[in-house]
Amino acid sequence: MKITKLTDAISLKRQLEGGNEEQLKTVRQVLQDVRDNGDEAVRKYSEMWDGISLSDFRVSQEEIDEAVAGFDPQLKQDLVEAAENIRYYHEAQKRDGYKLPLADGSWLSQRIIPLDAVGLYVPGGSAAYPSSVLMNVIPAQVAGVERIVITSPAGRDGLLPSAVLVSASILGISEIYKVGGAQAIAALAYGTETIAPVDKITGPGNIFVALAKREVFGEVAIDMIAGPSEICVLADDSAFADEVAADLLSQAEHDPLACAVLITTSERLAKEVKEEVEKQLTGLPREEIARKSIENFGQIYIAENIDRAIEAVNSLAPEHLEVITKDAVDISEKIRHAGAVFIGRYSSEPVGDYFAGTNHVLPTNSTARFASGLNVDDFIKRTNVVYYSEKTWEQNAPKIARLARMEGLEGHARAVESRGWSKGE
Repeated sequence: MKITKLTDAISLKRQLEGGNEEQLKTVRQVLQDVRDNGDEAVRKYSEMWDGISLSDFRVSQEEIDEAVAGFDPQLKQDLVEAAENIRYYHEAQKRDGYKLPLADGSWLSQRIIPLDAVGLYVPGGSAAYPSSVLMNVIPAQVAGVERIVITSPAGRDGLLPSAVLVSASILGISEIYKVGGAQAIAALAYGTETIAPVDKITGPGNIFVALAKREVFGEVAIDMIAGPSEICVLADDSAFADEVAADLLSQAEHDPLACAVLITTSERLAKEVKEEVEKQLTGLPREEIARKSIENFGQIYIAENIDRAIEAVNSLAPEHLEVITKDAVDISEKIRHAGAVFIGRYSSEPVGDYFAGTNHVLPTNSTARFASGLNVDDFIKRTNVVYYSEKTWEQNAPKIARLARMEGLEGHARAVESRGWSKGE
């Protein structure tokens, strides 16, 4: 990792892959084909790209039961506890609507209404991401969504990873489809003979999934188009170099485009972390991926003081921020822009990824300046309600009509004047 003095020119933004014309053309073709031909198109693309031929791509209850029966009991218990923690955290996000009384029996209100149906895309094939199931499903359940669907590409054996099915089973989700790629997004957005459409699609995927989500946005809602993972560690000379290095590598191993940054006030720590990163890279199972990330997007900045370091963090607006300093709690309160903040040496980023209860679906590429992590609010909508009594209408109709005419909208004015006194009542 390169060590440099902190200057004003510091940014997490990378030139991320946004898909080329050929990929976009392919995605649009798939979306239209699934829209026109439903299950037939889904089967065609699943066989073409995933190498599986399935007459029925809904996961059977028997498959779920077999996955649960053969799963490691300790791992299942770990998933159960993680799910409990996630639910506990997200339950606190629930909100009620409100009703505001006005004079003469009139009132205004806002109703909080859960979405009817959401679809969760779980990347898969050779990999398993049970944590994605927990992090996406639980806030939707807390919000009150009645229908929650999971789609995920099957392996060459035509099965989904047991960990994914067990996680779904723990949460009581049984509508699961062995469909991946852009065809899965199309099926969720438009519906097929087998898969009924949903109102919102969440979950990460490859470039074809990301492009498909972007294309169907407007037809349905989506969570976000997330980029590669990021971590920033804000540390002083109280931090331990081996722990900081391990935390940086925990995100670097995700993706060659992942970004790992240390901002520190300690030259000693900077040098020691650089050495530790190289030492720990050797023998890491995902060394090739992590090494590319560190070489291309790893950076250590030395700040002249903690205030300048905090400024830099807020400028970066990282997806994950660890604060490992003296007075870490007080310093963390000065952070305005970060997807998630982890305070102290015992709050390593993977604690939040898997178990603490906070959501790990977070804004990347500095979008934490204006965006939030996945939460219960992502699965509700708010409906405004107006009730005017006759007396309130009488008092305000002339004002409303004048405002409408000021904007040149005579029809609006006449609509409000068409009541009561305009008819000589």
